[in-house]
Amino acid sequence: MAWDEWEQLKADAAGKQSAHMELNQLPSEPGAGPPPQGDLEVSQKDLAAVGDAAYRLYNDFHKYSDHARGASQAAAGGLQQEGFAIGGALDHVASHWIDQCQTLLDACAHISNHLDYTKNAHAGDEIYIAGTISSISQLDHGFDERKG
Repeated sequence: MAWDEWEQLKADAAGKQSAHMELNQLPSEPGAGPPPQGDLEVSQKDLAAVGDAAYRLYNDFHKYSDHARGASQAAAGGLQQEGFAIGGALDHVASHWIDQCQTLLDACAHISNHLDYTKNAHAGDEIYIAGTISSISQLDHGFDERKG
């Protein structure tokens, strides 16, 4: 392809109307205006419910998974003593069960702890913002008194 041929192809492409792409939404209806932005909302009540659920899952799963682990290891030991090869396999599964349980427990603790941190961080932000706004209103009040 010659250089001027390439330039002609580029000019032809630029002259045509380019295709438009819309991701993750339906095309807007004519006259509907732009789609609303920032419609994700969460309340402290919602965050608290998620944190509480993670905390309860952590406690319940820790309790019941430990029971399952103990029962599986006891059964594996009994089977191995009786000469059944499946006892070793059950012991292997119980060992991996411990690892998987710990991963889930760590994730639940992380969720709960992160939500607690987020709640405290936002509470600190609220105090800072309220203090800043009240300082501005006091400053405005001082200017208003000076005008009068």
